[in-house]
Amino acid sequence: MTSTTLKSLLFGAFFVSINVSINAQALSGTQIDSVVQKTMQTFDVPGIAVAVLKDGKIYHKNTYGVRSVKTKAPVNEHTLFGVASNTKAFTTSALAQLIDRGELTWDTKVIDVIPEFQLYDAYVTREFTVRDLVTHRSGLGLGAGDLMVFPASNTTTKDEMIHNLRYLKPVSSFRSQFDYDNLLYIVAGDIVSRISGQSFDDYISDHFFKPLKMERSLLSIPEINADPNRIDGHAPVNGTLELTTDTFTQISTPAAGIYASINDMSTWVQAQLNDGKYGEKLTDSLFSTKAHKEMWTPQTLIRSGKGPYNTHFSAYGLGWFLSDVNGYFQVTHTGGLLGIVSQVTMIPELDLGIIVLTNQQSGAAFNAITNSIKDGYFGIKNQDRIKQYNERRLAGEKDEERIVSELEKDIAAQLKSKTPKPNLSNYVGTYKDNWFGNVVITNQNGTLHFKSEKSSDLTGTMTFYKGTTFVVRWNDAALKADAFVNFNLDTQGKAVGFMMSPISPLTDFSYDFQDLEFHRAE
Repeated sequence: MTSTTLKSLLFGAFFVSINVSINAQALSGTQIDSVVQKTMQTFDVPGIAVAVLKDGKIYHKNTYGVRSVKTKAPVNEHTLFGVASNTKAFTTSALAQLIDRGELTWDTKVIDVIPEFQLYDAYVTREFTVRDLVTHRSGLGLGAGDLMVFPASNTTTKDEMIHNLRYLKPVSSFRSQFDYDNLLYIVAGDIVSRISGQSFDDYISDHFFKPLKMERSLLSIPEINADPNRIDGHAPVNGTLELTTDTFTQISTPAAGIYASINDMSTWVQAQLNDGKYGEKLTDSLFSTKAHKEMWTPQTLIRSGKGPYNTHFSAYGLGWFLSDVNGYFQVTHTGGLLGIVSQVTMIPELDLGIIVLTNQQSGAAFNAITNSIKDGYFGIKNQDRIKQYNERRLAGEKDEERIVSELEKDIAAQLKSKTPKPNLSNYVGTYKDNWFGNVVITNQNGTLHFKSEKSSDLTGTMTFYKGTTFVVRWNDAALKADAFVNFNLDTQGKAVGFMMSPISPLTDFSYDFQDLEFHRAE
């Protein structure tokens, strides 16, 4: 290193420290409480838990509201929240431990551990590595195949899911672009299990929960549902909050399965800020410094705008999103379940960690809270993050309302029209998709009904829309995922198959209807 380079680095570090000390003013605990309470009111969130870690200590930790609108029981520091995709960092950390022990590498071929692993393309199958499993660069589309494990009523087994990966068609070249997925993290969890000889759940419990004394963290759906101090998920339906069902099946734990308290998540995030070290004198370590650096090293580039903090790069590491914000390196991840969202954010240079757990599915809420707290440390003033995110939310909802309203008008016009209506008997039957399984469409008293054999949540009533297209409305309105069903007809006018697509642009990406291709099975 030259003296000029050293001088530049020292001056840069000096400049940042002076800038922070003069301009930055961290929000007080009272101010954070005020931000959270206003956020809850603005976005109709029943319960939230927030923690801010600074310089190795808990600067602020508090809980707000109720676990459920049904029970009205208050949230406390031991209440279990679904952290959803913030589970992914546990999965990559488990892999890092196995790599530290020399039992595999990030570039070990998946087929060397799981011989039956097969993707659509033979070359991709041969070359696919452990690293590829956890960096969202497989070539598969956003949320590809999630309907095998989402919603939680699906009965697809892990073995079936791994087998069915071969039917998912890529949307881009291998390793060419970022497309977020969950299923390959489930495969990564299976790697952990096969290499360690333990179930994934037991491995995470033994190697993370126990050493970190995370006594309020669970992975088993039955145990989570039986716990008296856990949240319910909530989704707004026609202006009223409704309880949501379980989101993912048990096999999805490596992608999104952990429920944890704000206390336990604080312990986990502090260990991350300490490069994996923990204990009173930080003498114990979850993984090596080398492994920790690798997890925080960009692996897959992500296209992104500058956003609120003049961001120049955005990437995915190993279980973490990485970017620059206001001149600082940021490590973060969000998580989303039906009616539940979470966010973990770290600014390592400031030794700062922010955790927001909620029991309503508004991502705008956690962003408003996190960014309000970040603004204090960045010295950014006069920015109303709650207002900004609420305006975006309202704009999105207005667009959704417009689409749905136009749809309803078209349906009403069709009902009044004297144009001949389709013969429903031509659409009745059993249809099969290679990876999703069978759907049965029946005629019940002059109305078509849609029922998935594998995923009982996806049951609903079908209404004629236009041409050969129907609209299916799910019996559980809290799913917020009504869809178009577009049939293909043979020369006799009988349906031989159909495709699907979501009606609303706000539909969760895990409803990957676009990946389905049904053909008549009888």
